[in-house]
Amino acid sequence: MGLHLSPYSQVFRNRRIAVMALFGFSSGLPLPLTLGTLQAWMAVAGVKLHTIGLFSLVGLPYTLKFLWSPFMDRFVPPWLGRRRGWILPTQVGLSICIAALGIGSPKNAPWTFALLAFLVAFLSASQDIVVDAYRTDVLHEVERGIGAAVFITGYRIAMIVSGAFALNLVDRIGWQNIYFVMAGLMSIGIAATLVGPEPAISVVPPNTMQEAVWGPMKDFFSRPAAIVILLLIVLYKVCDAYAGTMTTTFLIRGMGFSTGEVGTVNKGLGLVSLIIGATFGGAMMVRLGLFRSLLFFGILQAVSILSFIPLVWIGKSYALMIIAVSFENLTGGMGTAAFISLLMALCNHRYSATQFALLSSLASLGRVFIAPTSGYVVESTGWANFFLIAALTALPGLVLLWRVRNQISGLQQEPRIVVVRAK
Repeated sequence: MGLHLSPYSQVFRNRRIAVMALFGFSSGLPLPLTLGTLQAWMAVAGVKLHTIGLFSLVGLPYTLKFLWSPFMDRFVPPWLGRRRGWILPTQVGLSICIAALGIGSPKNAPWTFALLAFLVAFLSASQDIVVDAYRTDVLHEVERGIGAAVFITGYRIAMIVSGAFALNLVDRIGWQNIYFVMAGLMSIGIAATLVGPEPAISVVPPNTMQEAVWGPMKDFFSRPAAIVILLLIVLYKVCDAYAGTMTTTFLIRGMGFSTGEVGTVNKGLGLVSLIIGATFGGAMMVRLGLFRSLLFFGILQAVSILSFIPLVWIGKSYALMIIAVSFENLTGGMGTAAFISLLMALCNHRYSATQFALLSSLASLGRVFIAPTSGYVVESTGWANFFLIAALTALPGLVLLWRVRNQISGLQQEPRIVVVRAK
């Protein structure tokens, strides 16, 4: 029986999907270790505030990773294939550098510590580049939604482990041992790299660095409605990001919930809802397909934002808070699974490292440029109108999605690859 006719159980149980969960864990683990967890260590160690502020710059590689992604498209390591050959050295390097952070001291040797933190961020961003490319290359079309969902699940679990769990454990074993433990947990990703399957098809990598840099853009803009698709990428998740920038503030200052209550519901239950939503959305995509999933989940994302308005009208209500937060995170997870699937479908396997890095960076533009206006909108219109406006920001993306529905549907029949041989 062909893959497209496989039941859900067979899609979930194959080795490609299992590896995606482990790679998600490996990708999510380093992030808090250079951001929130690292800041907590520096605060406890008595590092000066201006130094802590400067340490936020170590996160630059996550924003600029598209700059060296062409190098990872162009050159193929002599071991483990085109993608896993790059993933393995980044994971080994991460394990070494995270352990080295445990040996260092943020107060006594801040510049050495900063260099190590930057190396962790650089290697982590590099791992993300190739893991995203590997996921794009190895997953079959019907598996993209589920593959994205289990990756998100692994990613979020890892962020809890290296974030909240690490902070709760630090009083027992100390900061140095925390980083040693996290370095050891990178072995999960290394194991995934060693057992992960190769893609079912082989492709010709770019012949020159010039082609590796310019080829991805030439390839993308050769497709019909490329500009409209780019705008869709920018706008599809804007409503989710716009409302999300003020949700915690609304619950604490607008509704009067305590930080503990918000942390339990918004971060705890919300995280569980997001994971369930991503998994459920990925499973639904097996039947719905890419375009219908994007449309249905996009509408649900907008509707879920409106669920905060009854909370404004009625006032402080734990039941309504739980419903609103759960619904918003559930639909957000569904939309994210479909959106990542769209980015994968848009990539030519020859340039998947660079194209995915560029498209995912482009997707953040809406959040970066539109979200900062949220506070002004709340002050000018009130909370109820803010959530209404946030929901309405979904409309431009949905209109653009409808305009390119034929192109999006065609992605399921038009694999973006350059074939050398079939396995």
